[in-house]
Amino acid sequence: MTYPSARRTVLATGAAALLTGCSNYDDNNDSGSSQEASSPGSSKAGASAGGEELARTTDIPVGGGKIFKDQKIVVTQPGKGEFKAFSAVCTHAGCTVGSVSDGTINCPCHGSKYRIADASVAHGPATRPLPAEKITVEGNSIRQA
Repeated sequence: MTYPSARRTVLATGAAALLTGCSNYDDNNDSGSSQEASSPGSSKAGASAGGEELARTTDIPVGGGKIFKDQKIVVTQPGKGEFKAFSAVCTHAGCTVGSVSDGTINCPCHGSKYRIADASVAHGPATRPLPAEKITVEGNSIRQA
């Protein structure tokens, strides 16, 4: 014997759990332009910017980058003194990117590559860029905003 109200509760609870587990990897980035970065010495990133220090500017090679797996962020320096930050979660299948080399951020799962300057797709199967992340640069410190 089945109790209709109990069955509805179980179905509704299960559906809610399924919807909670599914998400679009760039939900937090509505325009791709949410990055906040400034040049070393710039007043744009004041002391009140706070946030966790990710790295020193000298830790990020010019023309390369560094992945911060715990924070799921990759910070790049496409040109001297120009720092960018993007999500380290591949937009193809949700893997964490594994390396930064030869001007691209590389995903080890299926071979997607993203350009270090703007995280646009250089090689698929990904079709969407990595979402921008907010950082501040003050002096030699790069902080998560």
